[in-house]
Amino acid sequence: MTPNAASGPSRRKFLASTAVATAAVAGGMPLLSACGGGSDGGSRDGTTSGKDAKKLLPTYVAGNVVTPDIPSKNGSAVGFTSKLDLAGLKTSVPKKLGKGGKVTVMSPFWGSPPKEDNAYYKAMNDLIGVDVVWQNQDGNTYDQKLGAVLASSEVPDVVVVPGWNMTGRIPSAIISKFADLGPYLSGDAVKDFPNLAAVPTDAWQRSIFGGKLRGLPMPSSYVSGIVPLYRQDIFEKEGYEVPRSCDEFMALAKEATNAKAKRWACLDMKWTAFNAFGVLSGNEKSLGWNQVDGKLIYRAETDEYLEALEWTRKLFAAGVVHPDAKLGKSNAADPGPKFAAGEFLIYNQDTSQWWSRTAEQATQNPEFKIWGMDFFGHDGGEPTLWAQNPASIFAFVNKNASESVIRDVLAVANVTAAPYGTKEYMATNYGVEGTHYTVKDGVPTKTDQGNIDVMNAYVMVASPAATIAHPDFPEVAKGQVEWQQRMGAFTKKPTFYGMQVTEPNRYTNLSNDFEQLEDDIIRGRKKVADMQQAVSDWRSQGGDKLRDWYKKLLDENGTAAS
Repeated sequence: MTPNAASGPSRRKFLASTAVATAAVAGGMPLLSACGGGSDGGSRDGTTSGKDAKKLLPTYVAGNVVTPDIPSKNGSAVGFTSKLDLAGLKTSVPKKLGKGGKVTVMSPFWGSPPKEDNAYYKAMNDLIGVDVVWQNQDGNTYDQKLGAVLASSEVPDVVVVPGWNMTGRIPSAIISKFADLGPYLSGDAVKDFPNLAAVPTDAWQRSIFGGKLRGLPMPSSYVSGIVPLYRQDIFEKEGYEVPRSCDEFMALAKEATNAKAKRWACLDMKWTAFNAFGVLSGNEKSLGWNQVDGKLIYRAETDEYLEALEWTRKLFAAGVVHPDAKLGKSNAADPGPKFAAGEFLIYNQDTSQWWSRTAEQATQNPEFKIWGMDFFGHDGGEPTLWAQNPASIFAFVNKNASESVIRDVLAVANVTAAPYGTKEYMATNYGVEGTHYTVKDGVPTKTDQGNIDVMNAYVMVASPAATIAHPDFPEVAKGQVEWQQRMGAFTKKPTFYGMQVTEPNRYTNLSNDFEQLEDDIIRGRKKVADMQQAVSDWRSQGGDKLRDWYKKLLDENGTAAS
């Protein structure tokens, strides 16, 4: 199953990218569904919000250790554009909170895990005061390992669960296998862990599973994590204008395409189309619902959804889409080399690639410039965008863990959630100076050893509020944050925003075939009418009953959207 397939590229690729390896974007992307409602022995579906949730949430205490160069606005990440001053790094954890215990952590890992006794792990454990032992698992097959471990009696002290793996029986296992962290974090208790107290409340709301605060979150901006990236250098050279409507995009695409010269306008632009037509998010089932005039409407039932598919189909039919995308390869293969070669000029991807493409081409092609295109309303007006959920990956603690183990885990999380500009952030994301990175002119650069040791480990336990910082390319960091701020001004929160919702098992597979049908329609293999029939079947096969279930959920819990 491809995470977020209906509204964004694979988060597996995002997490495996150098963007995370160098902490280019601190905080993940909102992902798939989890669960809520009921106590340990109670309901396995539903949600927890309103007054019930407020009793569980940690008190928010904004951090004051570091001041960002660009503050958050309209739901954006905070941004840092100044050079790093290692001598001026702040301390956010003045004393070790760990008591020297041993904690095992199972987490997905993309790439080859380093040796267990590597210098990075040793330095982090010494900084925290906890002996963290990593059980790294292949991120590409993590769902299989996760299912097997949670079905057994041998559950590690901490298990990291990405949102896209919360399918099947995993949500129920989370409720039954993992500890309630409320006694340690709810209300003012969180003040024992100041960096966790500075995690945004929305992210903690997403960490409520089965009526208890169980997860340690990786926060993210609620603004779309997907941006239409384009070759700004070629646009400037050719005199192309950035399009502000679907008609302008089509006209540009036809002008820019020259198949004989091996240049096409774009890859599959379905995700941009969904934003241009104001289609509700598809990256989590609960986000696909919104209440309109007192009635809950699902994204696939809307005219906007069909119009977005039709417009994307026209792009393919016009021959302006790169042949790789016609074959369905646009999301399976790395688009970087052909984008750098100028074979296509526009594609949708995680905002992380704005920086990573810039970095990889800086020495190879100095003329290369990638930039983010603003979303436009299909008719040239302002776009209607829909919020993503404000947390993505979660770390859970074994329910059988002792109080000392739980406090040691929270000591780990309090360090890994340190903000950018602190000694703890540098240690977590870059390792040991001289061994794992060097700094020249305020820009930290990983060494070969750093690229081996300092990968996706500690960052998976907990993270600070969404942060964008690229000391090597501060103009990109500024561009990314300002893009989020502009798009955030047009972003609305759907009815079930920020709520952990688990649908009853009988409904979980209802819309599974929609994604493949979308792709068949836009490539001309199926017709829009086929989607209309599929939606009709969806309603009769349980969609209308699911609507009633969501309406009851809404009546009982209210909405977290504002």
